[in-house]
Amino acid sequence: MNILKSTIAAAIAATAIGGASQAIADPTAIRCSHQLPPKHHIAKVIDRWAEEVETASNGSLDVQIFGANSLVGARENIVSTAKGDIECAFSVSFQWGKTLPIMTVTVAPFAFGDLEMWRKWPESEAAGYLTEKLRDKGVQNVVWLFTTNSSVFTSNGRNLVAPEDFEGVKIRGLVPAFNASLEALGAAPVSMSGSKVYEALSTGVIDAGLTDVAAAVSRKYYEVQDHFTVVPVISVYFHGYMNPDFYDGLTNEQKAALDSAGKKAAMWAIEASEAASASAPDTLREKGGTVHIATPKEIAALESIMRPAFDAAFSGDDPDSQKMIELIKKLEN
Repeated sequence: MNILKSTIAAAIAATAIGGASQAIADPTAIRCSHQLPPKHHIAKVIDRWAEEVETASNGSLDVQIFGANSLVGARENIVSTAKGDIECAFSVSFQWGKTLPIMTVTVAPFAFGDLEMWRKWPESEAAGYLTEKLRDKGVQNVVWLFTTNSSVFTSNGRNLVAPEDFEGVKIRGLVPAFNASLEALGAAPVSMSGSKVYEALSTGVIDAGLTDVAAAVSRKYYEVQDHFTVVPVISVYFHGYMNPDFYDGLTNEQKAALDSAGKKAAMWAIEASEAASASAPDTLREKGGTVHIATPKEIAALESIMRPAFDAAFSGDDPDSQKMIELIKKLEN
């Protein structure tokens, strides 16, 4: 009987130990939401980032990606993450809107056209400053993903190239500071989301569009516009962030895995974005569009008018915005 009791006790103990080991071995789940469709080049980078996080953490983190608004809608990602309803999300810089206006700094005309700046960005003072401000707003940033610096002014009948070409043109606008730079050219910007531009162009609500050159193809702008001027006027980025309490509860090794994966993904995003925009001008030509690639001289003429107007409207009396402009200039140099 004593032998039987000992055997049973040993079995129970082994089961308990096994259960405890399993509990220790179970990875920490990270549900990550984003709005991009599966075939988008940045969506593919996010998937690759998730795999890298899991590898770098030796399997202790389980990153679960929910794209195409399948977990949380694009407008709810920031709040849902800050509240802790989900652990992680990705947003485009514009989606911070009035909550953190300095996140839109990359629409400073021609300020981010040089990809070398984006290669330096993740470890720059500017990125560090934005990370601090994001933390103040309730999220912990973990990765920066450059999306495009290849923009296009779309129009009908003629290309928009020189500053005087914009005089009186109703054009798609973005945020107030960037709109000020368009107004300095004499244009009349009308802010709207990318999904509304095609209809606005087709119905004459606006005369000209502004978008990523690859988006001009995917959104079929060539059906309603026939001239396209490719110019590095703005840059756009997505960024990944986590709930601060969740992030703080991770081990140092897990945080290090997120850091290393984030730095790798930042470079992957640059490569993917270059590839995504490379073929777009030829596609627009194939669709019957007249495509003009802005020259350095033409870019300089636009920048001399647009950049000062943006800087004045962006910084204003806000010390955070003024500091952001200074850090960007430092990065440019």
